[in-house]
Amino acid sequence: MTIFAYSDGNAPCEGYIAVPPGAGPHPAVLIAHNWAGQSSADTEIADKLAALGYIGIAIDVYGKGVRGGLTSDNSALMAPWMQDRTALRSRLLAAVEAAAADERVDRSRIAIIGYCFGGLCALDLARSATPLIKAAVSFHGSYSPPSIGEQPKIAAKVLVLHGWIDPITPPDATVALAHELEAAGADWQIHAYGQTRHAFTFPAANNPAGGIEYDPASDRRSWKSMTVLLAEVFADPAA
Repeated sequence: MTIFAYSDGNAPCEGYIAVPPGAGPHPAVLIAHNWAGQSSADTEIADKLAALGYIGIAIDVYGKGVRGGLTSDNSALMAPWMQDRTALRSRLLAAVEAAAADERVDRSRIAIIGYCFGGLCALDLARSATPLIKAAVSFHGSYSPPSIGEQPKIAAKVLVLHGWIDPITPPDATVALAHELEAAGADWQIHAYGQTRHAFTFPAANNPAGGIEYDPASDRRSWKSMTVLLAEVFADPAA
């Protein structure tokens, strides 16, 4: 396992980096974790991205050693970040800046993807309008805006991959996000998957009564949509 160590001010963070073979620098994709904190699920996604030719970096929002459980109630870990979106933005930007400073990374080609809480993180990075992020992809994320000042124009291309019957983001929240992205001048897409609940990319998700359930078709389709967008934003303009 290759550690990707960085810090947000005095707070140490410990991510994971997977680098494809061949001479770099390579495009990089950051992976923002769900409410459980960084886990093997994120490192596996980093490895899958490396197999596509991208550097995969599983970032660490909670900080070094702060981890929950995939089947636990992790509200206490996530809540402080949901309540202080300024601090969350700082933590996310620290990860982006660390990636951009890595000599293996093509700093002109960086994107972020995120799952559940990480989906909100991906959207918040797009909302930050940092020029370092070219694309932001949210898988079954939450959509509430950060409300930390006037929203600048969103430069990153935004892709939202959404389960239509996800109780965390009901249809009115999805429509509100579309209005927000349109007002911010974003290049945005929302792919809504019918009969699809929250956490549809996680094979262990199995609580349909609670609105949480794996859906293999939506998992496959959403990953494909993400790869199409990454290929677009990372296309070599000289090719």
